[in-house]
Amino acid sequence: MARTLLIWLSAFLLAVTAVSTVRANCAALQDTPQVPTDPALCKRLDPVVRKPADLPLNEYEKAINQYFGHFCHRNTKAGWVRDKYVRDTGPYVASLINGAWVGADRGTHAPVLIWYSPEFYQWLKKARLEDESKRPAVEPSPPDGSMIVKEMYPAPAALCAKNDPLMLKPTNGAAFMVRSAKSSHDGWYWGWYGWSDDPTANIDWPPRKTNGLPYQGFGQYCLNCHASAKHHSTFSSLTNIEGEPGRPIAFLSQDFALNLDSDPHHKAMTDIAPAVDEPKPAPAMLNPDVAALFNYVISASKADRAADALKMPSASYDVVWVKEHVKTTSKSQFLTSDQCVGCHDAGGTGLQYDMTKPAPLDPDLNPDGTKMINMSPYGTWRNSPMGLAGRDPIFFSQLASETQTFHPEKAAEVQSVCLGCHGIQGQRQFQLDALAKGEKSCPDFERSTVDAVPYPPDNPSAPHADFGALARDGISCSACHHAVFKDADVIKAKLDPSSRCVVARQDLLNPKKLAEGFARTFTGSYFVGPADKLKGPFVKPQTTPMHNALGIQPEHDDTFLKSDVCGSCHTVHLPIFDEGTPLGYTFEQTTYPEWAFSDYRTGVTANKTLPGGPGPKAESCQGCHMQSHDAAGNPLVSKIASIQEHSNFPEVDNGLGAAAIDVERRKNFALHTLVGLNVFLIEMAKQFPDFLGIAVEDPMLVKKGIADIETTYAKMLDNAQNLSASIAVIGVSREGDRLRAKVRIDSKVGHKFPSGVGFRRAFIEFRALDADQQPLWTSGGTNKAGVIVDGDGQPLPGELWWKPDCSARIAPLERRHEPHFQIITAQSEAQIYQELVSAPAPSGPKNCGHGAEPAGALTTSFLSICGHVKDNRILPSGYLPFAERLKIANALGSKGEALAHDTSPVGVGDDPDYKTGGGDTVTYEIDLKSLPRAVADVEATLYYQSIPPFYLQDRFCTAKGTDRDRLVHLTSELKLDDTQAAHWKLKMVSSGLVPVPR
Repeated sequence: MARTLLIWLSAFLLAVTAVSTVRANCAALQDTPQVPTDPALCKRLDPVVRKPADLPLNEYEKAINQYFGHFCHRNTKAGWVRDKYVRDTGPYVASLINGAWVGADRGTHAPVLIWYSPEFYQWLKKARLEDESKRPAVEPSPPDGSMIVKEMYPAPAALCAKNDPLMLKPTNGAAFMVRSAKSSHDGWYWGWYGWSDDPTANIDWPPRKTNGLPYQGFGQYCLNCHASAKHHSTFSSLTNIEGEPGRPIAFLSQDFALNLDSDPHHKAMTDIAPAVDEPKPAPAMLNPDVAALFNYVISASKADRAADALKMPSASYDVVWVKEHVKTTSKSQFLTSDQCVGCHDAGGTGLQYDMTKPAPLDPDLNPDGTKMINMSPYGTWRNSPMGLAGRDPIFFSQLASETQTFHPEKAAEVQSVCLGCHGIQGQRQFQLDALAKGEKSCPDFERSTVDAVPYPPDNPSAPHADFGALARDGISCSACHHAVFKDADVIKAKLDPSSRCVVARQDLLNPKKLAEGFARTFTGSYFVGPADKLKGPFVKPQTTPMHNALGIQPEHDDTFLKSDVCGSCHTVHLPIFDEGTPLGYTFEQTTYPEWAFSDYRTGVTANKTLPGGPGPKAESCQGCHMQSHDAAGNPLVSKIASIQEHSNFPEVDNGLGAAAIDVERRKNFALHTLVGLNVFLIEMAKQFPDFLGIAVEDPMLVKKGIADIETTYAKMLDNAQNLSASIAVIGVSREGDRLRAKVRIDSKVGHKFPSGVGFRRAFIEFRALDADQQPLWTSGGTNKAGVIVDGDGQPLPGELWWKPDCSARIAPLERRHEPHFQIITAQSEAQIYQELVSAPAPSGPKNCGHGAEPAGALTTSFLSICGHVKDNRILPSGYLPFAERLKIANALGSKGEALAHDTSPVGVGDDPDYKTGGGDTVTYEIDLKSLPRAVADVEATLYYQSIPPFYLQDRFCTAKGTDRDRLVHLTSELKLDDTQAAHWKLKMVSSGLVPVPR
């Protein structure tokens, strides 16, 4: 016993000695004083760094690099002062893990030593006297040009606190603030600087390969904490400063346990992993079917330009903040999501991890079980198709086809119409600013503006950089949360002169002769409320932090629990053009009305109850696409913001109290994943983040979290496999030499399947297999490019629209497509669920619209939809008959019969499954005599294609230039073999093997 105790005591003493040795080692300690090395340079730079708004970011950062690199901020002779010593900003706690003590810093920053410019110090001595009763009744604004430099050191502070601060070089960089009151609502320029031998290490323009948030600028995410200060976004106190009375706040420091290998959270946020695109196969290495299908356009595209010329601008440029200091106005109606990320992304404070859950073990994504899944609004939205809408290469190639081939006469108008959804914030702010300048008409927002960037500062697009940033940010936070649909709010908005371009858009796309009320907002033509208010579903939101940061007041609006918010954009009503001549209107997408006509309808809008009331399976769009319950049906509970609260954070000086800033946990916290089944877009973003200009790691959760795009992808697969449809072989029988099998698909969604843009499609692959599970007979099989083929491997009619060299359409006026089947008897027949539409007739009368006989070629143009050729997409359960649909359509404000007609199935004959919807049954009949061996089993599988081969071919043959070539590059080099979308088709559900009776 004594021997054991002696061994233990010896080990303990060795451990204590080792810890003491480590404790004595301050990694920041230098051999020489770290003081201004070039006084003349410092003197020259000092007036420059005090005016961050006077220079482009790259030039200002170059100056601030030199300033800090030469320690100009430590110029005590010029009146700079500093904290008394390196101090903790929160506790340093020890945990016993696997038999070893492990320390962890729980401060709001790594340990700090703050330097204050002379004018800021003088301001503190007037505005923030230690005796609060002697402070001014209203705290004056800090003088412009004043600076705060927060140097950061290893944790715990005890490592360096006893050293002379002038002998220390910050190991974790410095966070700094420069006052420029009229440049932003909060009045500060924020930045992080890291001491480095690389002169470009702290430069944001041109962006680093990470495509992450910039290190410096106005409206930075630092406000997620600093908006909790009582005044002027700073917690600064005289108590901390050398020579002033009082002592800094002290925190628990269990510094016997050190962990010098861990990075402080703020350092991790400036060290985002690069989003490097892996080398992909050259065209010659593609699978032969893809190479054969697209070889002509791949070769032509790659000969025209280098791949780097096809990259989208980096998301690092996408920064648009509130520039008005006193009141947020329509000049800042729309903001980029980086203004929301600090608070509405998980992990932004580095201390609290609301809006997360532990990620399951995964050999690739989470091998050690330490990572989290980001459930925050920003984290779930950013890499969804909504978040990527302004960078969607499929959309931009479609737009190129529309403006170059289909409707060049209307190119400017078409761009503005289409970007009014995919680039809504840029398009709307562009028009708002034009009105503010006195323009009488609403200018068109063109594609070129989406690429506008601020660097180099003299580049021709720089004046429009904010509009480009807003457009690229996609269907972003302020685009949705400013929307208003209640009648009283709409009346106010309509009377506001700033809404004139919204009214003009309504008149163009939903004229009063065709629409009123809610229907006037179709195609994303909704009104927005005041710029200084944002709306959301929760009652009594905490208002102070957002107001301090952005000058915006959050408000409760139960509209955000209703489907109106989705229906305005997901009902697309467009003009029909023919060589520039308008021929009428059509509904290009009807996802919202399809839902309103189904068992899933709630029967209410923001303003009224609809005819027929709720359906038996009533569920809003948000109920499915913004999950607020876990798999067991329990409501998700979380705070909706990650900010520096009073009750749950280390104590600070000059901070607000709990009543002003503590955030309530909310029941039915809703994920903003907002996805369908477009895995092809997400695969492009996963494999080519640099190419699309996006970041891989989440900017706030960083390495602590699974990449957000993986969460998006997993949700799409969950939708495909569990939440969209089921398929079963419900009967197999022999009748002599014929095999009969019935296949049943049941829809689980509240709209048509597929829904949305008309080129989406699903299809059934039905196979008869021998005893070795080798296929003997297949309907709906494909080659490796996703082209549906017959038993000889030849494309079915209509699978390809163009000759391989894009020289001509293949029989454009013939109806070469698969019809809707109730019985399939040949391998050259396949059940494809799709919508096909035709353009106006090439000559003669141009009869277009509801019930018009299709006379033109099949088209993928959204603005050429003259007639419907086929629409056998599976109807949702309880789909209402025409008369009932008409009542609801009219109640929504769609006049006449157009909406009720355009949501009808087309070309389905007398199929009883298309009377009330809910699914489809197909019978397969096989001549057994034609097969080489006996059939042992049959199997039915449902596949989905968001960008089928005929659609891609039409893009490649009807567009040219950068947007076409970008999609060519991504398509030709995308690796799908090891994914659920192998062979360009997403596998959804399968019946499994079903034995055939002998």
